[in-house]
Amino acid sequence: MKISSVNPATGELNGEFDLYSQQVVNQKIEDSRKAFGEWKKELIVERTFSIECVAEVLRDREQELAEIITKEMGKPIKESLAEIQKCAWTCDYFAENADKFLAAEFVETDAETSGFVYEPVGTVLSIMPWNFPFWQALRFGIPAIAGGNTVLLKHASNVPMCALELEKIFIEAGFPEGVYQTLLVDGPTASSLISRDEINAVSFTGSRPAGEKVAEAAGRNIKKFVLELGGSDPLIVLEDADIEKVAKAAVSGRFQNCGQSCIAAKRLLIDENIVENFTDLFVENTNNLNVDDPMDLKTDMGPMANEKQREHLSQQVAQTLKMGANILLEGGYKDEEGSFYMPTILNDINKDAPVVRDETFGPVAPIISFKNEEEAIQIANSTEFGLGASIWSRETEKAMRMTRHIECGMIAINNIIGSDPRLPFGGMKKSGVGRELYRVGMLEFMTVKSMKVY
Repeated sequence: MKISSVNPATGELNGEFDLYSQQVVNQKIEDSRKAFGEWKKELIVERTFSIECVAEVLRDREQELAEIITKEMGKPIKESLAEIQKCAWTCDYFAENADKFLAAEFVETDAETSGFVYEPVGTVLSIMPWNFPFWQALRFGIPAIAGGNTVLLKHASNVPMCALELEKIFIEAGFPEGVYQTLLVDGPTASSLISRDEINAVSFTGSRPAGEKVAEAAGRNIKKFVLELGGSDPLIVLEDADIEKVAKAAVSGRFQNCGQSCIAAKRLLIDENIVENFTDLFVENTNNLNVDDPMDLKTDMGPMANEKQREHLSQQVAQTLKMGANILLEGGYKDEEGSFYMPTILNDINKDAPVVRDETFGPVAPIISFKNEEEAIQIANSTEFGLGASIWSRETEKAMRMTRHIECGMIAINNIIGSDPRLPFGGMKKSGVGRELYRVGMLEFMTVKSMKVY
């Protein structure tokens, strides 16, 4: 069997790749286990030096790697460049902080000396999505490897070039063979690996239904797992907010990466006293987006990642319109090659419509008005997801009080949500289990060993 890499901007074939045979998969797993036996013994300073080398490779090959991202999943080249730069920064961060994060902790007990240490769990299977093909894989992988684990990456089937390049980067950086490897396998094969004794834990980012299956398999085999399953993040604009500032930021928050981000501002909740002014500015700013060739540095938004994603989004919009929604900016299919979908803005939306009930992974922005803070909170929480949220107000203390009532794992005041290696990343409710990034994320794939010395 083969998997294909297709340029979503043109529909042209980038290349075809053979799925790995069971024999190759078995060898990769064996290599990972052998590598773990040696890698975990390395001093942290030696592991972090290797991670600094990864950062160097990423920066040296920045343009080349960014072009691969854009060719495979369609994001504008300037966003692909930013993704590579962020990956390098994350390498720097964990190289600098891993020893501090993993330092032994001493506790006073009846023993002469007591405390605990952190040790790696082993080989971690990572099942990753296509929307940030380098960032998703490395924001988990770098801290896991810094802790002494080894990683097997099963990437999304539409980004095989990115997947293979990730493995090459670690080899180029001087890592021992087997520490970070890519598996070109299909979904069922990846799921079957969870039960194997050689796999010690699983990190999954993707859809809720697929996450449920991963959690079920990991739980059945008593293995640690971390799930990041997407969101329907509210962007809440209070009456006293700087409307011009938020209307500009909301365009980036909703349409960056063609709206294909788990932490995108997927529902715009606006105070009824300013909703008309906000809407005018938001529509105007959206109209100014340059939707074009993603390889052009002037392009603000490229195509959706593939035709399947575009068709699903189109169906969500069509069903929402059937339920009475009003079109403020009619986007939809762009009349040319590729999987382009123009920004679409809706209001007067039924609360059970797909674009507010489900996660919309594309450039569609629903505008919903509210009467007061209590109603804003109720609407914000009326979803099965709980990843992120943002609140916009000139009264910071008021916005801070509201944060205590928003059901989410991350929140920003007067800015859009963004991941940051210096803070834990993750959600609550159906948005997932566990955390990535910072010390908290690093410890997800470490085990605690308590000790007493009498």
